Amino acid sequence: MIKKVLAIIAALAVLAILAIGGVFFWATSAVNTRLAQTFEAHSLELPVPTPLTDVETEALRSELLAALDDEVTPDVEAEPVDVLASIDLDALALERAQERGKHLVEARFACVECHGRDFAGGSMVEDGAMGTWLGPNLTGGDGSPVANYTISDWDHIVRHGIKSDGTPAIMPSGDYLDMSDRELSDIVAYITSFAPVAGTTPAPTFGPIGTMLMATAKLPLSAEEIADHHATHRALPPETGNTAEFGRHLAQVCTGCHRADLSGGPIAIGPPSWPAAANLTPHQDGLEGWTYEQFVTAMRDGERPDGAIINAPMTLMMPYADEMTEVELQALWTYTQSVDSKPLGI
Repeated sequence: MIKKVLAIIAALAVLAILAIGGVFFWATSAVNTRLAQTFEAHSLELPVPTPLTDVETEALRSELLAALDDEVTPDVEAEPVDVLASIDLDALALERAQERGKHLVEARFACVECHGRDFAGGSMVEDGAMGTWLGPNLTGGDGSPVANYTISDWDHIVRHGIKSDGTPAIMPSGDYLDMSDRELSDIVAYITSFAPVAGTTPAPTFGPIGTMLMATAKLPLSAEEIADHHATHRALPPETGNTAEFGRHLAQVCTGCHRADLSGGPIAIGPPSWPAAANLTPHQDGLEGWTYEQFVTAMRDGERPDGAIINAPMTLMMPYADEMTEVELQALWTYTQSVDSKPLGI
């Protein structure tokens, strides 16, 4: 009798192993198939850096003429002075673009969290259950995937989640879909100013949970989720100011965790240890009763109005909130107060 029971247990164990092996084989094949898809996006031509606009050029001319008038007594018979003749407008445009790009990277788009402070590579996710996804080297050094990138290639990977070979990237590019052409150009101008560093980033690997989520399409890929890869992007960001429109533009990068409607909930791309993203709508589950000052404290110090400490991964974003201007924080708050009140997303 005992031998019969042991034989049954052994048979069941073998069947279980075969079933697990079959599921693993199917899941691995499904992941490989999904990551082998190819996508096409529009071809884009953008100057890097963005040239000075006529308005900027005339403002510079007026500034230099004013300074000249303060230093020199006007001579009505003298030939008009071309105050811009000695100015390298291309170099000035690059300088301003890099300044804007630096702010975008340090205060809004959190690029260094995945790609490192020197953009030579970093970590997106390192978790036994989900897998290891490393941010590639963006410096253009040996082994960098962006070494021969055109601006279209940058557009495809940043705003569409499509690698240069047409296959989908793990990068959450849906967060950057609303990035304007000038912002993309500014970021490229800034990143490409870093010294080239040699180094090849290993391809993503998936743990057991990551494999199943990827195989069942529960793990989002931006290349799949973006409906129209040929749609025109906005040329310029909204005018900077304490407006819901500007705040909505800033909040685009929040939607990957907090969802498009800001109602929060489980984070699709995060490890199981990550808590649900907070509800950022003016609902009792979210920001109802909060003041702007409390919102800033939460963003910069990681503390809720009740004294509770905000957990990771939001803690990773606090250095960026420190770099945001007062107007940017105000606009973000204004936008959260303008969206529909909804309960915590599930």
